[in-house]
Amino acid sequence: MVEHDALSATREAYDAAAPTYAQLFRDTLRDSPLDRSILDAFAEVVSASGDGQVADLGCGPGHITAYLDELGLTAFGVDASPAMIKLARQAYPGLRFDVGSMAALNIADGVLGGVLSRWSIIHTPPQELPVILAEFHRVLAAGGHLLVGFSASDDPSHPTQVFDHTVAPAYRWWPDHLAAMLRKSGLAEVARMVREPQPTDRRQFQGVQLLARKA
Repeated sequence: MVEHDALSATREAYDAAAPTYAQLFRDTLRDSPLDRSILDAFAEVVSASGDGQVADLGCGPGHITAYLDELGLTAFGVDASPAMIKLARQAYPGLRFDVGSMAALNIADGVLGGVLSRWSIIHTPPQELPVILAEFHRVLAAGGHLLVGFSASDDPSHPTQVFDHTVAPAYRWWPDHLAAMLRKSGLAEVARMVREPQPTDRRQFQGVQLLARKA
């Protein structure tokens, strides 16, 4: 499956699931103090580096974009699913949400203070991920920060593993492998948070969030 087909399939799947997805994940931050803490840290380092905008890429129904706005960032959301963007605009009419692809962002070079990619790379075929990371690097200003979240592979000999995602085909990544890919793209790891699966989690995978900085 080429990237275009993967993107189209993912878009169609999330369009179909958008109302259910928005309902299920609307309050996830309220019940996830660790997720709030890494987002808080991301907001703090972005603010300390300047006043650049922050793009929430793969924003879904917009609840994380809204949280970044509450933290004082100038945040906007981008998602490939028009249905998700419609829901985000309805829920948060004061914020900006655009339909777009992470592989070809309609954002000028070097204008962002931060990029958030929260479990949005998981539907990207592994061979296409370098294109996405290059776009993250391109739109970030020097000194800008990326926070990328993903499900972790549990076998270092297999840096990527396919898993059965409810909505669309998805991939897990060995954290050190993805960190190395970030370095090749000019994004140096600053910190990482690894969250062990909880009994209530739908999937028993580690969740990893890597914070990286553009030199």
